[in-house]
Amino acid sequence: MAKKEQHNKKFEVALEELEGVVEQLETGELALEESLAAFERGVGLVKYCNQKLTEVEKKIELLVKDKEGKLQFRALDGVTADDAEAK
Repeated sequence: MAKKEQHNKKFEVALEELEGVVEQLETGELALEESLAAFERGVGLVKYCNQKLTEVEKKIELLVKDKEGKLQFRALDGVTADDAEAK
């Protein structure tokens, strides 16, 4: 499996695990100690997911900056917002 695919997979797995933790906590059936442990695990997963999303956002910003360092917003077809306005 490619490294990029593994990185994305870890995020997806963490997100699924976070959803499971939330479901457990919402049932209210866990003992206090178990609830606290689940909450702590959930907080860790939220931090991990936020970190990964921030990393991806920074990579995207780098990819769409022009020569002068200005952000160029691009549609999926590759046309910049400036190009679209000129039409």
